[in-house]
Amino acid sequence: MQQMRTFSVLVAVCTSAILAAVLHSAGAVSAAPTIPKAWDETALADWATPIAGLNVPPTNMSATDYYAMAVENLRTYPVYFPGREPDGYWEMLQRVGPKPLIEPDGLTTEADWIKAGQRVFDEADHLHLRSLDPKLIALVRSAATFKNAEPAPDGTVPSMRWIPTKTGVAIGFSNCSNCHVLPLPNGTRIPGAPEFGTGAENQDRSRGPARALRVPLYAGNGVIGIGDAPFVTGDEPQGAKRYEAFGVPWRADDINLKLKTITDDDDRELTTAFRRSGGLARWNGSLYYPAKFPDLIGIKDRKYLDHTATHLHRGIGDLMRYAALVSFADSVDFGSYHVLSPGTKRVQKRLSDEALYALALYIYSLEPPPNPNPRNDKATAGERIFTRERCAACHTPPLYTNNKLTLAAGFTRPEDAPATLDILPISVGTDPGLALATRKGTGYYKVPSLKGLWYRGHYLHDGSAASLEEMFDPDRLKETHRPGGWTPPATPTRAIKGHEFGLRLEPGEREQLIAFLRTL
Repeated sequence: MQQMRTFSVLVAVCTSAILAAVLHSAGAVSAAPTIPKAWDETALADWATPIAGLNVPPTNMSATDYYAMAVENLRTYPVYFPGREPDGYWEMLQRVGPKPLIEPDGLTTEADWIKAGQRVFDEADHLHLRSLDPKLIALVRSAATFKNAEPAPDGTVPSMRWIPTKTGVAIGFSNCSNCHVLPLPNGTRIPGAPEFGTGAENQDRSRGPARALRVPLYAGNGVIGIGDAPFVTGDEPQGAKRYEAFGVPWRADDINLKLKTITDDDDRELTTAFRRSGGLARWNGSLYYPAKFPDLIGIKDRKYLDHTATHLHRGIGDLMRYAALVSFADSVDFGSYHVLSPGTKRVQKRLSDEALYALALYIYSLEPPPNPNPRNDKATAGERIFTRERCAACHTPPLYTNNKLTLAAGFTRPEDAPATLDILPISVGTDPGLALATRKGTGYYKVPSLKGLWYRGHYLHDGSAASLEEMFDPDRLKETHRPGGWTPPATPTRAIKGHEFGLRLEPGEREQLIAFLRTL
């Protein structure tokens, strides 16, 4: 009898194990993921690259202060152009009430987490830019507001979101999806691709009014109106707020000092010129030294984050904390320099670690769209040229980057540079402004991947060249050249210096090389 009971137990255990294995392979059962702590003091200690001119990394807020911020977890909904809103949509928003953006307890597989991360990517808003002001809401629902704009193919305003809260429906602005979704002319959306890539001029028309509506939002909420920074300002004038966003106080020749006194017309002219870079003036950057939107597709394989390698990318935890940093966790302290005015305060809201993990997992999962460029004889010949000219030394297949750093022109590597940085002892001579004259300046530029060049548009870190043809045109080295991308105000002609590789090829070979690059 005892032997029969033992046998029955063994059968039950084996059957359970087999059933669990089958269910696991089918995706029905999954162990709970190990979610890194986003704001981990040990991970933060050697995460950031020292700032050029100071040779110290930015100071991070403490983990205690970070986790003291309230967790925000609200779903948001699209804003439709007047006349394109589905029947009953506005009424639905009034009655639906606040819903959770992410529900971790119901996520059992990696696919579940990725799907949840997609919602965070698509729906998360700038937590500090919400407003319940009925005048602003009326503006968003007025046809007059959008008289010079066109909707996205689905009838929405991509950069704006409705947020049902406990006290009513608020208006806000998209966070990740505002800059990292490329709309193609045929209506296709490429998540993770930079917004102002190929064909993005069609999207720009629907963004103008949405960006203009930020002005009363900022004014009403007391939020710094530049760079989407999550800070509530004091009573300082607008010029002082601009300098808070971009000023580099340790530089005696800081060009951003001009921002304190420029007129509104000068500001509009500078901003208009900046947008030709294919980027947005992000906090700690500069209106004078732009940086284009990065491509998030393939970021899982990149060793550094940001054009100037401001932070290491050692795994998913680093991507989580970088998303937190640029959205709500920046301290804006650099050594002994405290950039924010005494009256400025950080908005005390954050996403949960679970939401940041899902978001990062989704970004890791992003794949490039089908490439329409054929791998024909011309492209094959271009690949041979790519090999012959030793382009692969820096742009090494299959990632088409060696994941190393190059020196900005005029920068010498410090003797005590962190061992975590893999630095080539060369400079390719591109404009050093971003890497030396901004708060993002590290003295380095990372070697970019060439994958996805066909859809990204805007080339070099500042987006000066608008096409691959311009990038490989020897004329761009002349002061009489008219840049197709970024150029400073009142500067219709200038040389686009640096990265001269390929400029000495014969015209036919340049065409072949470009044909190959478009297939990557």
